[in-house]
Amino acid sequence: MVPVAKRQARVAALVQEVVSELFLRRIKDPRIGFVSVVKVDVPRDISQARVFVSVLGTDEEKERTMEGLRSAHGLIRSEVAKALGIRHAPEVQFILDKGIEHSIRVSKLLSEIKEERK
Repeated sequence: MVPVAKRQARVAALVQEVVSELFLRRIKDPRIGFVSVVKVDVPRDISQARVFVSVLGTDEEKERTMEGLRSAHGLIRSEVAKALGIRHAPEVQFILDKGIEHSIRVSKLLSEIKEERK
């Protein structure tokens, strides 16, 4: 028997792989801009998959991308079910992750401070 935490991690990794591949090759919605999967969280019962995505662009482009992702929900969920080999796929929820954006901003500020000190 596989421990629950190990199973969660395996399912999360597989969901991340499947969703990333779909973004790269299959989903052709023009609303979806440059998006990457940052992380996937799966609860113990594997009923949901919270997919954290990073999107480059303006706030308007980010909102359009999130709309496109919600629109592609059915395809994504069915592909995840196929990859997992289970009948009831986890409910996929997309969450905009601003961590990368925040890191870039902090880096930029640190560079400006460094320049000012010179």
